[in-house]
Amino acid sequence: MNLNYDALNKSIDSELNPLYLLYGNEQYLIETTVNKIKKKFGEKILGINYILIDESNLEDIISNIQMPAFGYDKKLMIVKSASLFKKDGRKKEGTPIQEKIANYIKENLDIIKESVILIFISQEADKTVVFEEIEKNGIVSQIEELKPFQLVKKLKQICSLYKVNVDDVTLNYLIETSGTNLQNLINEIRKLIEHAGENGTITLEDVNNLSIKQIESIIFNLTDNLAIRKIDKALEILDNLIYQKEPVQKILITLYNHFKKLYLCSIAIEENKDVVFSLGLKPNQTFLVNKYKKQLSYFKRNELKDFLKAFIELDYNSKNGKIDIDVGLRSILCYYCR
Repeated sequence: MNLNYDALNKSIDSELNPLYLLYGNEQYLIETTVNKIKKKFGEKILGINYILIDESNLEDIISNIQMPAFGYDKKLMIVKSASLFKKDGRKKEGTPIQEKIANYIKENLDIIKESVILIFISQEADKTVVFEEIEKNGIVSQIEELKPFQLVKKLKQICSLYKVNVDDVTLNYLIETSGTNLQNLINEIRKLIEHAGENGTITLEDVNNLSIKQIESIIFNLTDNLAIRKIDKALEILDNLIYQKEPVQKILITLYNHFKKLYLCSIAIEENKDVVFSLGLKPNQTFLVNKYKKQLSYFKRNELKDFLKAFIELDYNSKNGKIDIDVGLRSILCYYCR
């Protein structure tokens, strides 16, 4: 069966299932769920009733299921594997190892139920034969990054535990600048909590001064200044990125991707298409739509095309030794603001 994150956790509270597949981008929540299963499982002795499997020893899954957990009723097995859940679109059948494990699950379900709690973990999961067997006989849960309002709620709970005040506006700003990865946000909020102290308040200024910002957020800021022809500020942001050891090639690629999204956004609006789909945004990134639309109002379609063309030419010429990439990037930005 398929369960969402909340239903999965309620299920674990009630009773452990012999088969789990946990997959998705939010590794922090996946690890939290695994730790919850471990706690409910009870005492674990590595190599006896607690077995770890990865790509290097996938072939040992079946033998480890069959091996008795000496002195214990069951064993807990955690299998971290991408290959078991990667499908070759050209083939209908699975790989030999996929077929072998899927068939074993299908033919030995009673043994599995009696002797193990088997947890498969993968970041992505196609509907392979292994996936289908787990879906039929166990629990499959896709655990994706939380949406902004869910992140705000979770971060507020953490602040409340430490008796630190913070409002929704400040937390939303933190999410916009530092990204939607929960582990990163928890690291950032803990730093801000320590700065504010008990009964203190986290402010927007604190977030600006103390939080680590994602390069995509900084590029938004750079482009905002470019849009209103503040070239000195745009170059200052570029200098800060370089000072922070961001490779100039990465900055160029990020700028190219940003302007490409602005260009796609303009086409989507003109053709009355879904902007979220056109930009390939995740469900927890929909708040970016308004930011792209606002920024788009400062650029003409032909200007966006010129930027994209200039970035492509700079990438080519810098790789062929015709121009220094740093000098070329600054030239492009200054030329627009002439």
